[in-house]
Amino acid sequence: MKNSDIKTLTLTELNEKVASEKEALRKLQFAHQVSAIENPMKLREARKLVARLQTELTAKNKQK
Repeated sequence: MKNSDIKTLTLTELNEKVASEKEALRKLQFAHQVSAIENPMKLREARKLVARLQTELTAKNKQK
């Protein structure tokens, strides 16, 4: 998901997206602990996506 896509989301959409991406990250981390996943860079990408979403959420909350 690109930053331009993230900036167009509303507060409720951001909250839902953060929750779903955190859950996906948790599942990915668990799968990696059980047996090494094929592409471990997915973990980094997922963490960065959650961080970008949370940053935009914080920015929108401050504007409100």
